[in-house]
Amino acid sequence: MKALPPEITLPLTSVEVVAEEEYLPPQAVSFLHGQVVYFSIRAPGKETVNEDAAALITVDDHCGLIIVADGLGGHPDGALASRMAVDAMVVETRGAAAGFCGLREAILQGIDKANHVIMELGSGAATTLAITEIRDGVLRTYHVGDSSILVTGQRGLLKHQTIQHSPIGHAVESGLLDEAGAMQSEERHLVSNVVGSPDMRVELGPLRKLATYDTVVMASDGLADNLLVGQIIDCVRKGPLKSAAEHLMSTCLQAMQDGGHPDDLTVVLYRGRG
Repeated sequence: MKALPPEITLPLTSVEVVAEEEYLPPQAVSFLHGQVVYFSIRAPGKETVNEDAAALITVDDHCGLIIVADGLGGHPDGALASRMAVDAMVVETRGAAAGFCGLREAILQGIDKANHVIMELGSGAATTLAITEIRDGVLRTYHVGDSSILVTGQRGLLKHQTIQHSPIGHAVESGLLDEAGAMQSEERHLVSNVVGSPDMRVELGPLRKLATYDTVVMASDGLADNLLVGQIIDCVRKGPLKSAAEHLMSTCLQAMQDGGHPDDLTVVLYRGRG
């Protein structure tokens, strides 16, 4: 891969970054011939910063990335780690936008760079990282950790879902534990794969063509720890996307208050226009 000379600063079409928000209600923006709505909220009752970060990166008129990172709570520099991961992805994606490398290569290079710089902190900091690449209506996911990505059709069909890199996530996938049991497990906070570890691995999803009314949901684990997949889908599968985001946000916050698991919550929804 050719290196991008440091004196060249070719801007991407657009970059929007969200980090350390105490309360950011649903925001709607145009993205890749469709719409994105995102929101981010610090955990109810929490006094330290929101450790989530997210970004929208438009590479060109046909291609872009959606990123969600969740700094590990209880670890030093969680908020710094999630922001560093997002910043590394922005820097490496510039190379793809400038034609110095392919986008897939830039994404993997960005994840590796994020892993390296976070480990260099030497504080034990770590973060999850979920990335959705969308090109001409075709989706591919990349993820490390337990931030989630799913795709639902307008009628509620679950078309794609990432597997959480955690003991609980693998137990659910193997059928040893159901969703309700996972939400109540005392091990739900454990993550087995993170950015900031020498053992980090990246899981790539298959290429998937998005149908006209498909909705992509990306979120930190505050969503999956409080709502079942069916509840999430019911909130977002149809209707205006901003209304869907508002419904999802209020439903999840209510679940946190009704005996759920308060946590930082960052969600990005995407729906194309066909």
